[in-house]
Amino acid sequence: RGNSKPGAGPDEPAYIIYTSGSTGRPKGVIVTHANVARLFRSTERWFGFNDSDTWTLFHSYAFDFSVWEIWGALLYGGRLIVVPQQLSRSPADFLELLEREKVTVLNQTPSAFHQLIAADAEADPERVLALRYVIFGGEALDHERLRPWFERHADTSPLLVNMYGITETTVHATYRPIRLGDLDRKGSLVGEPLPDLRLYIVDRFENPSPLGVPGEIWVGGDGVASGYLRRPQLTAEKFTADPFRAEGQGRVYRSGDLARFLPDGDIEYLGRIDSQVQIRGFRVELGEIETRLAAHGAISEAVVLADQRGADTRLVAYCVAAEKEQTVAADLRRFLGGDLPGYMIPSHFVFLEAFPLTVNGKLDHRSLQTPEDHQELTDCHIAPSNETEEAIAAALARVLGVDQVSRDVNFFDLGAHSMSIVRVHRYLKQDHGMDISIVSFYTFPTVALLAAHIAGGPSGDTAAGRHEATDRAELRRTARRRRRGEA
Repeated sequence: RGNSKPGAGPDEPAYIIYTSGSTGRPKGVIVTHANVARLFRSTERWFGFNDSDTWTLFHSYAFDFSVWEIWGALLYGGRLIVVPQQLSRSPADFLELLEREKVTVLNQTPSAFHQLIAADAEADPERVLALRYVIFGGEALDHERLRPWFERHADTSPLLVNMYGITETTVHATYRPIRLGDLDRKGSLVGEPLPDLRLYIVDRFENPSPLGVPGEIWVGGDGVASGYLRRPQLTAEKFTADPFRAEGQGRVYRSGDLARFLPDGDIEYLGRIDSQVQIRGFRVELGEIETRLAAHGAISEAVVLADQRGADTRLVAYCVAAEKEQTVAADLRRFLGGDLPGYMIPSHFVFLEAFPLTVNGKLDHRSLQTPEDHQELTDCHIAPSNETEEAIAAALARVLGVDQVSRDVNFFDLGAHSMSIVRVHRYLKQDHGMDISIVSFYTFPTVALLAAHIAGGPSGDTAAGRHEATDRAELRRTARRRRRGEA
C-alpha cells in the first residue's frame, strides 16, 4: 500500500509478469496501463465485446492470458466466472460450467482445448453452448486437430480465433479466424498483426526475410512493453530501436520466435529458434516429428523431447492414443520410417492417458517423466541361448545403456542407430574377434538372427535370403548419405 501512487498515468506500470529465462533466472516484464488499454481498443473491430458477454478466468493471474480474460470482461461490463483450479482440470466438469453459466468468450491454450474437445465428443449432442468465441493463445495450433470440434459445431458459432502473442508485447500480437477450410492447411497460421503493431520477420543478418523464408519475429508498436525489471542489459539486448523506421521512431522486441510470410499474406508460426536440436550431427526440428506422429491414426497427441543426459542425444516421444487399443512402439517406428530419416525416429515411446498441464493450461514438460528404458520391450525378456548370443547381447546392452537385450527383439526398436551400431561392431571385434560386416546388423537386426548369421546356421541362411534386398537397399542409402555428407 505504501508503494502505490494515486492517479497513475498511461505510462505507469500496470503489472509485472515473470517469464522463464534461458539461463534459469526469470525475467519480470513491465507492462504499462497504455499497453493494456490499447490491446482492447485495437481488437474491438474484430470481436465487438459487450456487456452481455460472459468470460471465464481459466488461467492463473501469473499468466498474461489472464489480463485478456479479466480486463476484457470488466472493461465491457460483462460477467467474469472464476474457474476453480480443480474444476479447470476436469474437462467434462468445465464443459458443464460453460453450458450452465452461458459462457460466450472462452480463452484456451490448444493443449487445454484438445482435452475439452474430447469431453465434448462424449457429451450429449443436444447440449447447447452459448459460445461466441474460442480464442487460442500460448502455444502453436494444429488445425487438423480441431476437426472433431468442427464436426459437431459450425465454424462460425462459435468462431475459433488463433492469436499469436508474446508477454513482452502485451498478450496478443496477431489475429487469425480459423474456418473449416483451414483444417487441411499445415502449420500454425497466426494471421495478421494487430492494427497498432508492426510485425517483421528478419533473417540472421537482420534484413527482412523473403517471402516463404523463415526468420525471427520482431514486433514494434504500441504493445511493446517497457522492458525487464532491473535487467537493463537484457532489456537493451531484446528491446531495440526499430531499424525499419526513421531513427528514434519506435522500438521493436526481438522475440526469438521463428515464422515466415506466406504468399497469401498469412503468417505461419514455426516455433522457437532455439528449439532445434543436434542429433548425430543433424539439425532436427522436434515439431516436424510431432506433426508426423500426430498423423498416425492411433495417435491423438504427440510431443517429442530431446534427452541429452547421456553420451548420445536420444529422442523421446510422448503419445496419447486415440483409441483404447494398445499402440506398439514398433508400429510407430515403421510409420515414421516411411517419411523420416533414421536419426529423426525417436528411440523411446511413452504412452499416456493425457498430457499433464501447468496451472496456465500449457503442456507441463517437467512432468513428462523420463521413460524407464525400453520398458515396453523388456517385460518379456528371452535370455541368450549360447555364447555368441551372450556376447552380442552384452555389447548391445553396454552401448544402448540398458540392463539386458532379449534375443528376439529388434535392437533398432531399442534405440540403436548407425553410430551406436559402429560402437557395437567395434566391441565385438575387439573383445570377441567377431569381424563381421556392419551391414549384417541391418540385415539381421536381432541377437538371434545375427548370431545365427555369424555361425552360418540355417536361420542365418534363411534370413540372409529373405533380407538380401534390404541389404542392398541399405548399402545404396548409405552411399547416398555419404555423397551428401550426411554420414
